[in-house]
Amino acid sequence: MTQNLAIVTGAGQGIGEGIARRLAKDGFAIALADINAETVDAVTADLAAQGYPVKAYHLDVADRDAVFALVDQAVEDFGDLAVFINNAGEAFIDKFVDSDPKLVEHLISVNLLGTYWGIQAAATRFLAQGHGGRIVNAASLAGVEASALQSAYSASKFGIRGLTQSAAKELAKDQITVNAYNPGIVRTPLRDGIDKKTAAIKGLTVPQQQANCLTEIGLGREGTPEDVANLVSFLVGPDGGYTTGQSIQVDGGMHYL
Repeated sequence: MTQNLAIVTGAGQGIGEGIARRLAKDGFAIALADINAETVDAVTADLAAQGYPVKAYHLDVADRDAVFALVDQAVEDFGDLAVFINNAGEAFIDKFVDSDPKLVEHLISVNLLGTYWGIQAAATRFLAQGHGGRIVNAASLAGVEASALQSAYSASKFGIRGLTQSAAKELAKDQITVNAYNPGIVRTPLRDGIDKKTAAIKGLTVPQQQANCLTEIGLGREGTPEDVANLVSFLVGPDGGYTTGQSIQVDGGMHYL
């Protein structure tokens, strides 16, 4: 039976998990994709136990063929694609001059190229279906104002904002919207690793590092995956259809455009 299908990459934890859970509540069938089989299977099992139509898929988004195969299989499992969320990504912290070239290349492959392949695969399917669709990409506050110690990550997120605009301009005539979300500090396992390494480089404790970051947030608290998921829900929902090519801050008041 055809259902309203949303694919979410990096759905095994953090922001991706939050988005998958919100879109399931919004009435979408969810294809949860992640390279970590253990985490994505656990989230999928929990959602399935609540009665939501979900399935887990295991892949590396840096593999273009695997991303296209994901779309093909999810459509076969659930029906026409409505939404594709390019959430999968990684980060590492190091000084610019000390950054390991292998880590840099891998991060760019996952974050930037993985998003490129996701947009390609989703747009190809939407064009074949002939009724438009929604694509949402994970950018970052670090893609609006670059962060020290995150040179490769910042570069990848600036690039994702460029992909978002370019794809939106090309695909608007086909009623395909392409947007991005720019999270600030969101408490996730990825953020835990960032804080730990940043604290070590700066000679701080992790609590000191986290307290310093908190002073930068106007609303006085860290973000949650649910905060980001609320924005994504709007962008892919009935009220978000006239928004395209935008990278929207969801940072609690850290940076003002």
